[in-house]
Amino acid sequence: MQISQLIADRAGADIITCDAGTPVKDVVAMLASKRIGALPVMQGGQIAGIFSERDLIYRMADEGSACLDKTVGEVMTAPAITVDKSAKVIEALALMTRRRIRHLPVVDGNAMCGFISIGDLVKSRIDEVENEAEAMRNYIQTV
Repeated sequence: MQISQLIADRAGADIITCDAGTPVKDVVAMLASKRIGALPVMQGGQIAGIFSERDLIYRMADEGSACLDKTVGEVMTAPAITVDKSAKVIEALALMTRRRIRHLPVVDGNAMCGFISIGDLVKSRIDEVENEAEAMRNYIQTV
C-alpha cells in the first residue's frame, strides 16, 4: 500500500501546524490540548522542521524553563525528514525505524499533503496482514 492511499480520506487542511515564530510555550499548549506528540513547523508556506515532545524534553534538560520563551523555530528538529506520498508504507516504516523518528510529513513535490505517525503505519500493516491471512484461510477452505 502507498502512503497516498493511507492519507486519501484525510483533509490536508486538518493538519495541525505552527509557524516557526510561534513561542514554544504556545506550541506545548497546542500539543497538550490536541493530545498529539508532534507537528510540522512551517515557514513561508514550506516545512521548516518538526517540533515534538522529544525536542521539548531535550531542551528542558539542557536549558530548563528558559526554552519555553524561545520560538519553536529555534528548538525544532530541522530539516524535517519527509516521505513522498508515492512511497510504500513499508518504506516509510523502514525510514522511521532507521532514523528513530515517530512522525513524518507527507509531501507531493514541495507541498505538504499529510502528516503520519508510526502508529498510522503499524495499523496499516496489521490490517494488511490480517486481510492476507483471511484471504489465505478462505482459499484453503475452498480447495
